[in-house]
Amino acid sequence: MSSSGPVDNAVVDLYKSPQSLKNQRLILSSADPFTPKYVQSMLTQNSDPAATYESRVKNRQILLENPARESRLKRERREKEAKKKAEKQRVKGKLGSKAAREKALWRIEPSQAKFALFLPLHRLWLGYMSELLALTQPPSMPDTPSPSAQPNAGTMQAKLLKADFHGSVMTVKESKNAVLVGLSGIVIRETENAFEVVTKQDKVKLIPKQNSIFTFAVPLYSTLPPSHTNETPLPLDQEDVPQKTALDDPHIEFDLYGNQFRFRAADRAGRKFKPKETIEL
Repeated sequence: MSSSGPVDNAVVDLYKSPQSLKNQRLILSSADPFTPKYVQSMLTQNSDPAATYESRVKNRQILLENPARESRLKRERREKEAKKKAEKQRVKGKLGSKAAREKALWRIEPSQAKFALFLPLHRLWLGYMSELLALTQPPSMPDTPSPSAQPNAGTMQAKLLKADFHGSVMTVKESKNAVLVGLSGIVIRETENAFEVVTKQDKVKLIPKQNSIFTFAVPLYSTLPPSHTNETPLPLDQEDVPQKTALDDPHIEFDLYGNQFRFRAADRAGRKFKPKETIEL
């Protein structure tokens, strides 16, 4: 700072607060630098901060930034951006429900809407239930069921809540829409709010879950051959097995409240259900 008046030179410490130095020329000096004082003041637990500064800091190159950490952060940022981009492309390429309806991907041709064509799917579902619920083999005499073979209903309900119902025979037991009562068929598609079934009359019906109570049957005994293991695939159908449903053999029936079951099959697998009473239809 300078002016037109007489000038006096003054040595000023750079790190001290400037005072009124009007009409003086400032000479900045580092005779008392900031770094040594700062480093020594931070070494509060050291017995000799000055000696530590002289041996470990003075005249040494100090990196104020960590290039390795910076490169790691940049790499993580690039990976995160790549994941976001891949997710956007996946969602963009995935057809939504509206686009699927427009392309008729879920529509079944009338010639394919045959109850008999979906019986193998039902047999596959019975085998899936036998494996999921660990059902026992039927007794040697059909007229003398074994009391020890009766499964635990509470354990079965916990597993059925997360099970897949494609292939099951679903029947409308009660409904606010009286036209739906008694409607029954093999489930060929389950959405969040409805079951799509093929009836014995070879008709495709879409049954809403809301305000309806369904019933479905689970076999009392295993439908799998005795030689079946977990490593072998489930048999789609056997030629020597009559084409019949779970209702034609000893079975257990369960009621399903549609209002409490409005979830997709994939969402139920990871959802926790809590038992609660209901007075809803």
